[in-house]
Amino acid sequence: MLNSQRQLWRSVMLGLAIAMAGCHAASAQDITLQITVQNHQFSPSELRAPANKPIVMVIKNNDATPMEFESVSLRVEKIIAAKGQGSVRVRALSPGRYEFFDDFNQSTRGALLVQ
Repeated sequence: MLNSQRQLWRSVMLGLAIAMAGCHAASAQDITLQITVQNHQFSPSELRAPANKPIVMVIKNNDATPMEFESVSLRVEKIIAAKGQGSVRVRALSPGRYEFFDDFNQSTRGALLVQ
């Protein structure tokens, strides 16, 4: 490998490392909330989070069927496999009540209270 190619490769790797470090620092500010689905019910059915902070919702599906975590007000939807887990990132929110549901079983409902 030529010296100029080696330098270019090092520059690219350094740039990636800096970019990844920046992403990690931003995610350290996220609020992480855990929610479980069992017997087609969210537990807890009501979550609380502070206003103006990004949120990561980790959804664990303990049911034997897949579910689709969806919220119109949060602008998210995610299919979670049976006995699987997934997460959704939510932008920083203003205070309010944000409802969510399982689109495959619409009686499964919950809410996020942002204060």
